[in-house]
Amino acid sequence: MQNVLFTLIQIVDLLTSVLITLIIVQFVIGLLFAFNVINQSNEFLASVYRSINALLEPVLAPIRRYIPSAGNIDFSPLVLIIVLQIMMIVLSSVARSAV
Repeated sequence: MQNVLFTLIQIVDLLTSVLITLIIVQFVIGLLFAFNVINQSNEFLASVYRSINALLEPVLAPIRRYIPSAGNIDFSPLVLIIVLQIMMIVLSSVARSAV
């Protein structure tokens, strides 16, 4: 039973890491577009950005409803990263206590 628990926690940890990586890539590409480092007519990066937005929007939209607007700055990705990290800390402590 303990092996199954550790395996599930490792899978959740992997998915969390992938999600955090996608959030960071979305942020960096958005900054590159915002400061005209990369032109938005670059089809490859524009399609990557749209794809990542399509993946993350269902997760970020509920967070945006509860966080007040801060002008042009969107804090929902930061809140999501913090929540994911807290979730992993809790899961790790539950796994350690199950041993």
